Amino acid sequence: MDQINIGIVGLGWVAGAHIEALKQIPGVSVTAVCSRRELNEAEISAQYGIPLKAYRNYDEMLADPSIHVIDICTPHPFHAEQAIAAARAGKHLIIEKPIAISYADALAMRKAIREANVKSCVCFEVRFSQQGTLLRSTIDQGLLGSLHYAEVDYYHGIGPWYGQFPWNVKKDMGGSSLLTAGCHALDLLLMMMDGEVAEVTSYSNRSSNPIFEPYEYDTTSVTLLRFADGRIGKVASVVDCLQPYYFHIHLVGSEGSILDNRIYSAKLKGMTKQRWSTLETSLIDSGDVHDHPYLPQFTAFAESLRRGEEMPLTNFETAFESHRVVFAADLSAAEKRTVRMSELAK
Repeated sequence: MDQINIGIVGLGWVAGAHIEALKQIPGVSVTAVCSRRELNEAEISAQYGIPLKAYRNYDEMLADPSIHVIDICTPHPFHAEQAIAAARAGKHLIIEKPIAISYADALAMRKAIREANVKSCVCFEVRFSQQGTLLRSTIDQGLLGSLHYAEVDYYHGIGPWYGQFPWNVKKDMGGSSLLTAGCHALDLLLMMMDGEVAEVTSYSNRSSNPIFEPYEYDTTSVTLLRFADGRIGKVASVVDCLQPYYFHIHLVGSEGSILDNRIYSAKLKGMTKQRWSTLETSLIDSGDVHDHPYLPQFTAFAESLRRGEEMPLTNFETAFESHRVVFAADLSAAEKRTVRMSELAK
């Protein structure tokens, strides 16, 4: 397809960031929005600087033959039902993370997407960040040798100062520390390690600060992963911290290590092991969706749609596997035991 028209369901903070990115891609247009709120088409068209048709009824938007892609930007619990309906209507999909709050819903989404044979993009956009791209490149070029350990951690205090706080605190809306936010870190670790997880062990707790008391679930978790080939990894997800946003990355291989954007590699002659050398790049250092790398991700999705192919890095099948590990981790923390990935039937 030459022209790709997109309809967005859910018109909050993240939808605005999506719109601004999509406006920059040639041959891609956001043409419609759907919201439970009554929308004035002239006002929202002026707000976003593009002509927009407003729907309050989701089924009516799905019935619009001029819309090729549905972009799901609603709160987490609505993703599964809306994605399944869109797939059955023959629409391609952009889905904000997490794809679902339960593993059963994730399985149902995958079934619907496979049966409809539609293409999809899940917003694990950190895989398209400059830092993520650079780190993967160092691995692919052999500068770290063979990775045997990795840790990627997510520290982002999501308190009353953050827009999604009022609904994010609810168990049936936020889900867990990993589901609501830390899944970005776990997903990036899986991209770096590029292997099959065999089992996970996860522990969780929460801050005693009354600021975070409204949360209906543990807001800090640490997850240990054992890969099928014996390699290991660790992911901390901390949404009740009082500190600047920090996306921590430490990769350890047979020929070198990376700590955030610093490297030592025995493959680079003349490098001293007594000091880190800095890799200059744009860091993953903000929880603001307007700073997220949606543009390269959505550009890759548009290009794959035109080729009739699955997109690289963040198609539904790849994102589903990351979510499967998240659900296993949450089960481990809840039942206080190690969970083998074979327990979550595919």
